[in-house]
Amino acid sequence: MPTIRMAAAQYPIEALDTLGAYRGKLARWVQQACANGAELLVFPEYGAMEYAAAAGAATAGDLRASLAAVSGMLAEMDETHADLARRHGVHILAASGPSERAGGTYVNAARLFSPSGKVGVQEKLIMTPFERRWGVSGGGGLRLFETALGRIGIAICYDSEFPLLVRALTEAGADIVLIPSCTEFASGYNRVRMAARARALESTCVTVLSPTIGDAPWSPAVDRNAGAAGIFVPPDHGFSDTGVVAEGVFNQPQWVFADVALDRLREIKAAGEMRNSADWSAQPGAAPLARHVEAIALT
Repeated sequence: MPTIRMAAAQYPIEALDTLGAYRGKLARWVQQACANGAELLVFPEYGAMEYAAAAGAATAGDLRASLAAVSGMLAEMDETHADLARRHGVHILAASGPSERAGGTYVNAARLFSPSGKVGVQEKLIMTPFERRWGVSGGGGLRLFETALGRIGIAICYDSEFPLLVRALTEAGADIVLIPSCTEFASGYNRVRMAARARALESTCVTVLSPTIGDAPWSPAVDRNAGAAGIFVPPDHGFSDTGVVAEGVFNQPQWVFADVALDRLREIKAAGEMRNSADWSAQPGAAPLARHVEAIALT
């Protein structure tokens, strides 16, 4: 696989009046990324919560009502993402949102749209304290998506802070791990950023971090958002001295772009300065994890 141009959204939460307005916003963001040559576009965790504003202030301002409203809008917005992925010939990780299950519970689901029209869904596995208070539950298992760009895994925000989850994805073959995030404060952002960099180092993979940013006082779910997008790899001489391939300006709306050569990454995995990925098994208690991952073709 040649060099892939990746784009991570540093995405501002806004209150727009209609779903049509959100479709327009999404189209503008995708157009901008594609105009810069991006092939893989990553939007953040809980970015879909901004759709609640289209249901009116009363709904958007009520936590349970806003979860239900956004869940009900996902199918319509999925059609928009699918159309954009097809028309531009790109892969798009849509902003995650609550997806209702029987009994009135929700999972936090992210959807990966391919130009072929196929869609892969990864649900968040480990809930934060605020998600538990919301009534959002842990979802299904880990999935590895086979795409024309390579094998892609997704670790939604807090999931990225647990090494075995991402390790399972990379043992199953993931070269790229997408990390959509939603954090209130700089402290939360830095936890996820630290996790993204650690996971890239441990398993010799690329991690792509996309956060929500900006204040949204109209929403009890995403009222405060802080962060910066980033694309990370393991530090290795001649590849990246710091492991930071690209990073945004904190809390400024923007795309962050990076070109990553997956062939070079695989060379480093086999014969780089260090062998972190291969030496994982030297840890006491280490066991194979790939069997916990379901492979899904999006080609």
